[in-house]
Amino acid sequence: MKKLILSLSVLSLIAFTSCKDDATKKIDSNNVAAAAERDASADNFPVMEFNEVEHDFGEIDSKQHVTTEFVYTNKGEAPLIVTDIKSTCGCTVPQDWSRDPLAPGESAKFSVTFNGSGSGNVSKTINITANTATGKEAVKIKAFVKPDPNAPARTTPTSIKPTTTAAVKSSTQPGHEGHNHD
Repeated sequence: MKKLILSLSVLSLIAFTSCKDDATKKIDSNNVAAAAERDASADNFPVMEFNEVEHDFGEIDSKQHVTTEFVYTNKGEAPLIVTDIKSTCGCTVPQDWSRDPLAPGESAKFSVTFNGSGSGNVSKTINITANTATGKEAVKIKAFVKPDPNAPARTTPTSIKPTTTAAVKSSTQPGHEGHNHD
């Protein structure tokens, strides 16, 4: 036990005496200036501005494929980089978008195709992952999908009438539970 305490004491003494150089002398003023410039520009994010954030296809036939384009402009002070565009389901497919940096003031576009699945009012969200302040942007599409006239008719269940059961008399005599005695 004494050897362990002695070993730890010697190790601590070596560790503390080896750090006697003044750390402030090791700071390079060029690195400080570069870090200050980097920190000042850290608030300069690109800003994605869309020509529309929701596109309404109106009334469409069931299974009718429709396509629209979303145009976006980089309104920020730094290059915009779109890394991914996904929809909330497989019936909506974003495509034709660039992964190249978009300089401030420049515009680009991507298309979205909806396959007309579903019925009635349908709304889908397209999520864009980019180097904006929030990291995520979103646009939406919507349509009213008319029912497919060739689809089999849906049958609605007829109303089920409750059956009336006669009052059940049961015995209160021990050993006769569940027997009907009149």
